Amino acid sequence: MTDCPFCRIVARQSPADVVYEDDAVLAFKDIYPKAPVHLLIVPKRHIASLLDASEADVDTLGRCVLAARRLAETTGYAGKGFRLSVNTGPEGGQVVYHVHFHFTAGRRSRTDV
Repeated sequence: MTDCPFCRIVARQSPADVVYEDDAVLAFKDIYPKAPVHLLIVPKRHIASLLDASEADVDTLGRCVLAARRLAETTGYAGKGFRLSVNTGPEGGQVVYHVHFHFTAGRRSRTDV
């Protein structure tokens, strides 16, 4: 999907600071970080949003969650905690229509204060 910025990153047609990769998932630093650690975890196969996910995507989406666990371990936040979120649709804040998980850490959220 050439018009999708995350598909271009997966295909190495656009640059990204990649921090994790396996055969189904790619994780890279967000270019507009909202926390000291802000990574994006994307399935390599294009899924526009969670509303487009099907039973066939269960393994891939689960692998995204397991990638978050690995990232927590490698960034040193496994014991401290982190946030994993997915924005879905325009009112949910989704800007890029390729499912992606935001992994953020290093700052307490306002709801935690």
